[in-house]
Amino acid sequence: MSALPLLLPPSSIPRASKNAQVEWTPQRYLSAPQPPPMDDAKVMEQEMAAARQGVDGKAVKKTRPRRTVDYNGGIGRWALLRKLRPNPTFVPYMRPAPPYIVDLLPPNAYPENSSTSLCTKFVHTSTNKIRCPVNVVTASWTPEGRRVLTGSTSGEFTLWNGLTFNFETILQAHDTAIRAFAFTHSGAYLASADQTGIIKYFQPNMNNLTAWQGHREAIRGLSFSPDDGRFATASDDSTIRIWSFEESREESVLTGHGWDVKCVEWHPTKGLLVSGSKDNLIKFWDPRTQKVLSTLHQHKNTIQALAWSPNGNLVASASRDQTVRVFDIRAMKEYRILKGHKKEVCSVTWHPIHPILASGGSEGAILHWDLSGPEPPALLPQPTSPPRATLSQAHDSNVWSLAFHPLGHLLASASNDHTTRFWSRERPGDASAVFAAGGEKPPEVQDAGGQDEEEDAVVPGFSYGGGKWWGREEEAALGAGAAEAALGMEEAGYGRRADEVMMGGSDDFIPGLGGADHIDHSVPVAPRQNGPLPSQEDMFGTGAEEWGNRGGAGPGPGGRSHRWGQRRGRY
Repeated sequence: MSALPLLLPPSSIPRASKNAQVEWTPQRYLSAPQPPPMDDAKVMEQEMAAARQGVDGKAVKKTRPRRTVDYNGGIGRWALLRKLRPNPTFVPYMRPAPPYIVDLLPPNAYPENSSTSLCTKFVHTSTNKIRCPVNVVTASWTPEGRRVLTGSTSGEFTLWNGLTFNFETILQAHDTAIRAFAFTHSGAYLASADQTGIIKYFQPNMNNLTAWQGHREAIRGLSFSPDDGRFATASDDSTIRIWSFEESREESVLTGHGWDVKCVEWHPTKGLLVSGSKDNLIKFWDPRTQKVLSTLHQHKNTIQALAWSPNGNLVASASRDQTVRVFDIRAMKEYRILKGHKKEVCSVTWHPIHPILASGGSEGAILHWDLSGPEPPALLPQPTSPPRATLSQAHDSNVWSLAFHPLGHLLASASNDHTTRFWSRERPGDASAVFAAGGEKPPEVQDAGGQDEEEDAVVPGFSYGGGKWWGREEEAALGAGAAEAALGMEEAGYGRRADEVMMGGSDDFIPGLGGADHIDHSVPVAPRQNGPLPSQEDMFGTGAEEWGNRGGAGPGPGGRSHRWGQRRGRY
């Protein structure tokens, strides 16, 4: 058969290149990206500032950016995605790499993925300048979610910013230790109670409206009704009292507990009260008839804290018998037994979006429990569940209070170790997270200067302090020098002071005076420091400088709809 004629023009027939071995080389953009040119005026201003610092005899401060957890970006991205998504259930896949951190949406965007609400990444430690025993007693996010209010045994309210976690204001609210406070659901008022049984009203601007003697002994719990018309208080005088909010008048007294009543919580939507006492009992009350509806005897020691789930079907209890128990009030049966604390459990709270429970113990641990999984087999004598995440050294002492942000992306913990700490969600692909397996100790606060705004102190979270609770340790640049490296080892919890590291473990080494064998005992010795060691100029030259520290609080709008129940303004 003869060959078919070619119908294409000769120019379109491909031919082998004569220079096939020659590779393409770029001709443009050969140099690496260069930083923008510096403004001459800015350079001159920096030089003049450095000269002024030199004249004053102070070192130039190295500014560091403050740790910030901003919810605005995620909320805006989620609102835009809801308009553009192809179907109502579409959620973009989270890739485990740092560039995709910007795609992390608020917990409300992941209704079926409760692991996005485990707040286990250490962010910041906030401490009052004046430390006092059992400093922080309770913590609560303000209704709009932009700040955190804490109360201390010195009777002070401290307001922390919830975006940058720095100190905002402080108020001497009570003369004795603050034991309980709560915002109304509308956010218009705040009611607080103290050790001597005094109840006070405040406006959000901390203007005191009224005060009166509510109980003869310390008030341990305070909770508002769903319509804010009444509130209940629990006291060490073994009674629960219901008060008319507007009239500041006692309406009824609930008696039935045989010992101190440690906590009381009003149902989120119904006329139902639950209380826990030192007599190991949990009682449900009808506030209209003042009668006990039911009593639970499952705990073997004092009930320290109670919390309703956002939909009101479950109630969680924390006890000194080292267990957290969850009860289903629809069947009045025990739903779960949560065992994992090594000492008594002091606090418990529910996540506002997902079925996650956070509890704090007297050993300083914070445990996260995920109740979204399948129920344990009914054949077991006790349906126990292991914790989903464990922060075994979150605090140095009792964790008195836990409070989730209304959006669910932040957790504030208040402790007996004088500190309030903030925890956020882990970020995708974050290699510099804070807790390794088992939970390492967060960086210590160097001093109690929580109200100072100086930027030269070590920023918690930017220093050595342990990796993610499943991963690597966080790296930080504390600068060169043996003292700073030793300080980093000390903050990481290796148990050695900086001067011991520099001198091979000697306890007698005095900074600036040489080795331990050449100590002149006639020279006065500076007291041992808990924080970083000062320089020689600070100790023996120009005088000690005031060291700074920082604190915090939180952001966020209140009401969001979720799988737990109906839409409400605040939980």
